[in-house]
Amino acid sequence: MSRGVQRSHVAIRDWVQKADLQPISTVSADQIAVDEKVIRVNDDDYWLYGAVDPETNEVLHLGLFSTTTKQTTRWFLAELHQRYQLDSVEFLVDDADYLVNVLDEDGYRFQMISHGNRNAIENIILEIEWRTSSFSNSFNHVKIETAESWLQALAVRHNSRQS
Repeated sequence: MSRGVQRSHVAIRDWVQKADLQPISTVSADQIAVDEKVIRVNDDDYWLYGAVDPETNEVLHLGLFSTTTKQTTRWFLAELHQRYQLDSVEFLVDDADYLVNVLDEDGYRFQMISHGNRNAIENIILEIEWRTSSFSNSFNHVKIETAESWLQALAVRHNSRQS
């Protein structure tokens, strides 16, 4: 209870779904930091893909997949392309096998680094991992779509703090 207003997690979930929250940004940088990380949802492993503008630290896109393959990596990159014009962007990645392989095979410009501008995505992914593990009871017995909505709302909140 805050400021005399009661709200249940069901009401908040419904609000997030109705609002169809998406992180809003304009990609002005010529680099995007991309990473993937395993998180637990309903005691199952899911792969969280994330893209961050390292200049502004804004979350550009998040994707949650039940497996990690070259195809899921391509789906994530296709979703990212649908939202942003990425023809001249250089992707900053670590040594994640599928990311590096797909970027190389599909002719993307990329750079494998573990620090510097990649720290933006590392920090976001670590925050998400911390929050999902800290609030793992919130992710028990929920549909994957609900977890995705929660992640999108977290990205919107994060981006609003960056402005």
